[in-house]
Amino acid sequence: MEQLVNKEQVKGKVNQGVGKVKQSVGEVVGNLGLANRGVVDQAAGAAAETFGNTKEAAKRIRGTRRKAAVKKSDQVRHNVSKAVEKT
Repeated sequence: MEQLVNKEQVKGKVNQGVGKVKQSVGEVVGNLGLANRGVVDQAAGAAAETFGNTKEAAKRIRGTRRKAAVKKSDQVRHNVSKAVEKT
């Protein structure tokens, strides 16, 4: 079964959500330090999510290249077999 999201993507989304809550609470209670930490958490979460997205893209590319290599080797094997049969 193919994985829909990886750990980094989930961690990034969670950190963004936590950051938004911290920022909102900090702004409501007048705690600029908490609000700023919330913004930092959101940025870190976005970075983690982007890293996770990159990992997933690389995984898909690897799979596509592997399939292409197998297809090419099958074609070569078939062509060699045909050439041997002709002789």
